[in-house]
Amino acid sequence: MNNSAILVKKFFEEQSFVKSDIESFNYFLENELSTIVDENKEVLPTIIPPNVDEFKIKFDNVRIDKPKITEADGSERPIYPMEARLRKLTYAAPLFITVSAHINGAQRESFETQIGNLPIMLKSKKCHLSKLTREELIQQGEDPDDPGGYFIINGTEKVLVKVEDLASNKVLIDKDSAGGGKFVCKIFSEKGSYKIPHTIERLKDGIFYLTFTRVRRVPLIAIIKALGMTKDEEIMRFISGNDNFDEIIVNLLDSADLKTEEDAMDGVAKVSGITQPKEIRLERMKEILDKYLLPHLGINPKDRIWKAYNLCKMLRKYVLALRGQLKADDKDHYMNKRLKLSGDLLADLLRVNLKVLIGDLLYNFQRVVKRGKFPTLKVIIREKLLTSRIYSSMATGAWVGGRKGVSQRIQRLNFLEMMSHLQRVVSPLSATQENFKARELHCTHLGRLCPIETPEGTNIGLKKNLSLVATVSLDANEDEVLKLMRNYGLKPVGKQQ
Repeated sequence: MNNSAILVKKFFEEQSFVKSDIESFNYFLENELSTIVDENKEVLPTIIPPNVDEFKIKFDNVRIDKPKITEADGSERPIYPMEARLRKLTYAAPLFITVSAHINGAQRESFETQIGNLPIMLKSKKCHLSKLTREELIQQGEDPDDPGGYFIINGTEKVLVKVEDLASNKVLIDKDSAGGGKFVCKIFSEKGSYKIPHTIERLKDGIFYLTFTRVRRVPLIAIIKALGMTKDEEIMRFISGNDNFDEIIVNLLDSADLKTEEDAMDGVAKVSGITQPKEIRLERMKEILDKYLLPHLGINPKDRIWKAYNLCKMLRKYVLALRGQLKADDKDHYMNKRLKLSGDLLADLLRVNLKVLIGDLLYNFQRVVKRGKFPTLKVIIREKLLTSRIYSSMATGAWVGGRKGVSQRIQRLNFLEMMSHLQRVVSPLSATQENFKARELHCTHLGRLCPIETPEGTNIGLKKNLSLVATVSLDANEDEVLKLMRNYGLKPVGKQQ
């Protein structure tokens, strides 16, 4: 046997086909769960009892057990996958959270409660099969060569298909098909439940405009000034560096009358169509800039200056592209793509449904308060709400954001077809549209995606499969990357606030 054959054999002995999916699910359980709860840490009801000045509901310490079943007589015991398949049950584990009520700053009650059941991926850390030997797996009625990486919902084996999407938080220069300019500059800013598209474009008047959420075509320099970078010289230096960008001078003259941060904020508010009195107008504009402008850089007032620096950096890249010194980015290059694995998809699902659960909790609390009573939180949390919504999405494949077919029944005609299904990657593009470029085989697919396995017909090139030895790495920790880069001599830009 030659060296390459030994190497490939060793790889398949040590590595699983679905290793990336299992790692993604484990990361979701260990990190994402607590992050999602932290995003909804404090809830403030709008209707509170008349004798109370301040009432807060806090959520802390999320934890998940191993899969269990509650029988008809109320007894609880562990459940294994084969029993779930045979009895048409869901292989899921109870999810617990600590809820506390605070009146006027003092804690009134605190308790741990179950908020729902979460389906568990086979062979993940919380699965009963994860540490079993081949003999123990056979005793449990399992195929010892089954890789796992899927879920059991109502006795049916379901796989979450990987979704291929454009990379978020990355500046891309794209050819302008609709507007008057040659190019547009785009970025999808994603943080938690926010995913906001931002577009910079230059219109025929030579002014650069920014569009995001409710803010449509506002002069970019005005936004930069509203974020705290008010000196024209500083703006010019951050955009052009040692080069001389005449295009920026026109924009600086257009916003020359905006001398202070407040003037710029008010000017942006007026252009955005906010017509309330000045104080309210400014408050609303501050909220929009903090929450919806580049949220991945932060959502606090202290992060505004970093947003200004990044807008200058984006504008510089855009001007260089307009001058012909930079090419448009290739959207089909795999450097500009990301795969959403099971952990990421479940995080999206839980994030939306936890908000629904909190909304239901608030509704029930406020309804009881209106009747003149003061309820304990224990009686108004409906654990079945979260469970039924998650099970429904997993069973039907209808996901948050209007996506369909994310959860699919595993095709088990033979072992190879099952392995193929566990490796599937789908594009969110519509199968009815041409999208020739997206369907073509790209040179960066080499070693990552299979060049042969794709269906005939309308889905050609949109449904793909990972290569046999391809693995998907998890997102890098930003703090660790920055620390490493500082060791190599990276210096923070500008002034820290």
